[in-house]
Amino acid sequence: MTFTLQLGIDERQRDTAARLYWEAFGSKLGRVMGPEAKALAYLNRVIRCDHAVAALQDGQLIGLAGFKSPLGGFADGGWHDMRAVYGTPGAVWRLALLMALTREVDNLRFLVDGICVARPHRGQGVGAALLGGLCDVARARGYGAVRLEVVDTNLRARALYERQGFRVTRRDEMGVLRHAFGFAATTTMICDLA
Repeated sequence: MTFTLQLGIDERQRDTAARLYWEAFGSKLGRVMGPEAKALAYLNRVIRCDHAVAALQDGQLIGLAGFKSPLGGFADGGWHDMRAVYGTPGAVWRLALLMALTREVDNLRFLVDGICVARPHRGQGVGAALLGGLCDVARARGYGAVRLEVVDTNLRARALYERQGFRVTRRDEMGVLRHAFGFAATTTMICDLA
C-alpha cells in the first residue's frame, strides 16, 4: 500500500478528518459527545488542521495523528464552541465531564491528541507511519520524548505503541467517570527520542 505523510490537513478535508476522529473515538466519547451529528458539527468547528500529521493515499485522507502544542490541541474546543453546538445546558455537563479527563500540561514531552486510521486501511502500516511522523515533528520542535494515553479497551493500539518503542509509565483508573466514557482506565505511554 502506498501513501504519503504531510504535516497538516488541507482545510477541504476537515469533514473527513472529523469523521475519522469520530470513527476512532466515538465509542469512547459517544455518551458525552453524541449524538453523532452534533459530535461531527463540534469536531468540524474545533479541529486545528495545523495540529496533525496526515496520511494521504491518492490525495484522500486515510489517517491522521493529532498533537498538542502551547497553542492548543488538534480537537480542543472551549465553552463557546460547545455552547454553539449543544446549547447552554448541553454544554455545561459535557464540558464538565471532558474537563475531568484533561491531564496536566507536559512541557517536557510532545503530546499526542489522537491517532486514527480509516477502517479499510488499518493493519497496513499507516498507524506506525503516523507515529513516526509525530516523532519527527517532536524532534524538529526540540522535544526529547513523545507522550500519549491509551484506554484499557484498545489493546490493538497499545500493542502498536509498544512495537514502536513506547513504554508504560502510569495507569489511571477512571472511577465513576467510567460510566460516562465506557472504559475503566487509561495508560500513559512515553517514547524517548534519543
